[in-house]
Amino acid sequence: MSGLLVDADAIRALAEILTDTGLTEIEIAEKDSRIRVARAPASVQAVAPAPVAAPAPVAAPAVAPVPAAPADLSRHPGAVNSPMVGVAYLTPDPSSPPFVSEGQIVSAGQTLMLIEAMKTFNQIKAPKAGTVKTLLVASGDPVEFGQPLAIIE
Repeated sequence: MSGLLVDADAIRALAEILTDTGLTEIEIAEKDSRIRVARAPASVQAVAPAPVAAPAPVAAPAVAPVPAAPADLSRHPGAVNSPMVGVAYLTPDPSSPPFVSEGQIVSAGQTLMLIEAMKTFNQIKAPKAGTVKTLLVASGDPVEFGQPLAIIE
């Protein structure tokens, strides 16, 4: 184990993101290094049954379409998927207008949104020119790796 270098500050920052966003795991990779932090979903399961039991008619319809839609949308040819785990922001700051809006024509490389990961704001750019058909996240939404963020056609 003497060859293993651990960045305790990076692990603490990832753990803080888990706590802030409610995610159960997060992973970052850079060159040959990779850090993955996960927490047991048991605490989530312990909390989840009480809210689900009370509004069951509301929760069941909301839960059923959500897993099906992201699976289909992530395979859409115009899907812009998240390259990382973090928090999405559609504006550069709270008082500014959004980078893009639905129906807007964008050029390849144009900034669509930001994803904050470990206190760093990463620009998510349009991979191709086209029209923003759908924005699939709102400002402040936690996002997972590979999650579809927008559809450009």
